[in-house]
Amino acid sequence: MNLKDNLDVAMSAREMADSAPAGSLRQAAAASVAISCATARDIDQARVALDGITPDEVRQAAIEIFDRLATVPDAGPGGEPDASAP
Repeated sequence: MNLKDNLDVAMSAREMADSAPAGSLRQAAAASVAISCATARDIDQARVALDGITPDEVRQAAIEIFDRLATVPDAGPGGEPDASAP
């Protein structure tokens, strides 16, 4: 698996936060990912920043969202994402 650029992840997370119900855990977590990624120098720094989020339930949800948005499936033949990659 490869990692996406932090600004790409920030944009995806912002879209997710905008579409989530107001005040929901999903909105709080996605907004946290968006802010962390948008303000970090790189994707690794953004991930470290997520460890400081409180409360715990928002941090855990943010890490799950980050992990999902930040990873790019390995490319298969022809450069396309490999459908068999987990």
